[in-house]
Amino acid sequence: MVCGVDEAGRGPIAGPVFAAAVILDPQQPIAGLKDSKLLAPRRREVLAIAIRRHARAWAVASATVEEIDRLNILQATLLAMRRAVEQLGVVPDQALIDGNRCPRLSCAAHAVVGGDRSVPQISAASILAKTARDAEMRRLHGEYPNYGLDRHKGYPTPEHLALLERHGVCAIHRRSFAPVRHLIGA
Repeated sequence: MVCGVDEAGRGPIAGPVFAAAVILDPQQPIAGLKDSKLLAPRRREVLAIAIRRHARAWAVASATVEEIDRLNILQATLLAMRRAVEQLGVVPDQALIDGNRCPRLSCAAHAVVGGDRSVPQISAASILAKTARDAEMRRLHGEYPNYGLDRHKGYPTPEHLALLERHGVCAIHRRSFAPVRHLIGA
């Protein structure tokens, strides 16, 4: 059993980083899997439903803003990945991780640069991580409506940076990231 693992949300200046792990069922192939960044939002949502319905196992996990600031974004991402694999409910024979670093896992792990475009299991994980993080950012928009999180999902867009200047830093901003650190004078 091969599990694919990918993350969403390394680049934003707000919100948690998410990771997903997916073991596909060869008896129930899912057409159209590709890197979540290459899919329209509605198509991602449709595929996420199919993945949750037809995968042999799947899990989504995250690392908090506090963990990102304490550990750094790379280590927090690896932590979220490990949590996702551990929550699968089954131990895969190996995990294929998108990128060039692997979390410590109880199974063999192999990094695959560009895996979200070439390995269906990683593509599926990319889709689940992205749709879960986007849903969380829409939820956080309800708590923090002054920042436009429903539109930019926490990325440092000109709009987000202007709103951050106007309203200040809030609890979901990553204080270790330069634009936020600059505003708090750290």
